[in-house]
Amino acid sequence: MPRRLLPLAVTPALLLATAGAAHAVEPAPPVAPAVLMSQVVTMTNQQRAANGCGQLAVDRELIVASVRQSWYMARTGRFSHVWNDGTTFVRRSHQAGYEQPSGENIAWGYRTASEVVGAWMASPRHRANMLNCGAHSIGTGVVYAANGVPYYTQVFGWE
Repeated sequence: MPRRLLPLAVTPALLLATAGAAHAVEPAPPVAPAVLMSQVVTMTNQQRAANGCGQLAVDRELIVASVRQSWYMARTGRFSHVWNDGTTFVRRSHQAGYEQPSGENIAWGYRTASEVVGAWMASPRHRANMLNCGAHSIGTGVVYAANGVPYYTQVFGWE
């Protein structure tokens, strides 16, 4: 009987899990990155509403910039807003096609969206990015490192 093949979605997490380990099988992350990304947006908008700000629209280009940042941190283990080559969130956003980014939040190690949003809200600088009522757009990225640690990014925009 022939094997039935299912469609496979290639994601940054899948690339990380398979890079350099052609025959090793990595366990699936406990929560899919897309689910966490959506939850982070929802919870961020709930915090904004509770604090008098309008809802952020999800922007495709900001998602690209966010996923690239999370992928970089997960791949390198380097937790920083600035890459080794000097690239910042502004440049990453421009490279993704978004012209007016307003801020970036990063985090790692939190197992749930609730935990990471709670940590950002408890940090004055991260909270300020999330509750900047002048921002209109958001992109989120979640990528699991090969060891299963999640890396999170939010990029906010003026447009």
